[in-house]
Amino acid sequence: MKNSLALLGCAIAMACASVATAAGDAAEGRQKAFTCTGCHSAPGLRNAYPSYSVPKLGGQHEEYLIIALKAYQSKERSHPTMQAHAATMSEQDMADIAAYFSSQGAE
Repeated sequence: MKNSLALLGCAIAMACASVATAAGDAAEGRQKAFTCTGCHSAPGLRNAYPSYSVPKLGGQHEEYLIIALKAYQSKERSHPTMQAHAATMSEQDMADIAAYFSSQGAE
């Protein structure tokens, strides 16, 4: 049992280390997220096809946003527009954008 817990602890530590980035700057993120806010801050916006509500990012956890952006960048998450936006982002860009959106109130 102790070995299983130790292995689980190591796995969690490794997963956290793989998403660790530099601290994000919300003020920089506000500038970098200008295009993002057109979709992710617009009230009631829906995608044309397939039909779904566009997720609002205000108040979301920074770690989640960074993981999602990295998944779009590596094409693990499928959405052509998001893949295109994430393709040129540095890790610092992602951290800054995530810091900005997490500092906003949930809508």
